[in-house]
This record gives sequence, C-alpha cells and structure tokens, in this order.
Amino acid sequence: MWTHKAWEAHLVGQSRERLRGYAEWCTAVEGNTTFYATPTRETVASWAAQTPPGFRFVLKIPKTVTHGHRLAGGFEELQQFRYAVEPLGNRIHALWIQLPGSFGPSELPVLSDFLGRQPGGHRYAVEVRHPAFFENPGPLEEVLAEAGAEWVPFDTTAFFTIPPSSEAERDAWASKPRLPLRTRALTDRPIIRYLGRDDPARTVEGWQRWVGIAAGWLDEGRSPTVFIHTPDNADAPALARRFHDEVRARVPDLEPLPQPAPVALF
Repeated sequence: MWTHKAWEAHLVGQSRERLRGYAEWCTAVEGNTTFYATPTRETVASWAAQTPPGFRFVLKIPKTVTHGHRLAGGFEELQQFRYAVEPLGNRIHALWIQLPGSFGPSELPVLSDFLGRQPGGHRYAVEVRHPAFFENPGPLEEVLAEAGAEWVPFDTTAFFTIPPSSEAERDAWASKPRLPLRTRALTDRPIIRYLGRDDPARTVEGWQRWVGIAAGWLDEGRSPTVFIHTPDNADAPALARRFHDEVRARVPDLEPLPQPAPVALF
C-alpha cells in the first residue's frame, strides 16, 4: 500500500524506500500486495530495515489460498508465504484472511480447520463478506474465539449513504462490499477498515463513531489498528493522522504518531 503513486511526492526517501517515508506518517500498513504475489524473503527483509520495531504490518494471505483453494488447499503456497515474511518478526501484527463474498456459513468448518492447523507465532484476522455472517454472527464468532482470531469489519456504510460523484467513487461503488456495520471486538487487537468519500469532511463525519469506539477500546486496554481509506486514497495518510489526533484528544495517554520530515502537504 505504501507504493501508492499519489503519495510519491509527499513521502520521504528514495523511490525504493517509500516504506521508510510512509513509516514517518503512520505506524501500521495493510500488506495488500501479498494477496497477489508472495514477495521474496530479501524484499521482506528490506521492509523490516525501513521500519521501526513497533511498526505494524497486517499482511494479506495469498489469494491462491483464500480464493483459489478456499482454505482447503494451497498449503505449499502458504508455507512459502510464511517463510518469506519471517524477517518482519514481531512487526507482523496479524496475518489477514480476506475471504470471497461467496464463502458462507456452510464453509465455517473449513475455516475452523484451517485456523486450527496453523502453527503458533502469529495472530490471525479474518474478513468475511457474505451477508449471512452478519445476520447471525454467533457461529463465526465462536470459531474465531476458539482460534484467538479477530473479525475484521470493512465499514463502507458512510460511503454508501449518497450516490458517487467522481470516477473513483463510481469505481468503489461498483466494487466495494455493502455490509452491515459491525463494531464488536473479539480480541485485544481489533482491526478496523473504514472507507470514506472523496470529500474529507464527509470522511471525517462518517468516522466519528469509530473515534469513540477506538477510545473505548484503548480505555479497556485493547490495542486497535485502524486503516482509513477513501475511493482514491490520495489523502489517506493525512486523514489517518487526523483520525489518530481525534482519538488522542479523548485518550491523552495515547502516544502521538511520528513527526514526518517537512515535505509538501497532502
């Protein structure tokens, strides 16, 4: 995600070290590229070298495993993936299992078996997109709780309140899931994905519920990770910092984000 072209002029560092610049703005990143191809171990070692020890990677498990084999195969690919990301060590906050919208409650035994077979050392976070899971969340929550895994909600409710008004919003309107809002955490490390609008004011308006929820989790001793998206993601790092500031206003003990070197603003 840190290679987003719209961020090139703003993130510090040479082009091959854009992650180092991103890590001056935010303290966590979605590893979406691992969904499409497993990087080399050497590439991952460079990610570790560009980030401080407390930086959080939420890495998506390869698509061949989640969508191709639907968790019932692809074990060699998964083993290769786990070997490749080892250099990140404790920077791996969670391994992210994003399941296709067709993966429904009838396949819960497959998910349970998959999670039960994973070796220790990593936390898992599961994102589902089948509406039936939200209508009756209990069975999925039981499977996740048994494995110590988190349910990752992708909150698109604010985005879908009004029709799209730009090309990026129209693309997101056609491709992003429309699912009920979910705000319950299952573990001490909840992960939230939030999609706003092109208009920063509407994005900020739509995330207000999450400011209160994140502050509440922090008061409970949890350590939430929140990813802010917009249809084109051009302003996402700056918006993420604003979200953090709003939460910190309610939880003064929350550590501030790093102060980036002076560059052009987003």
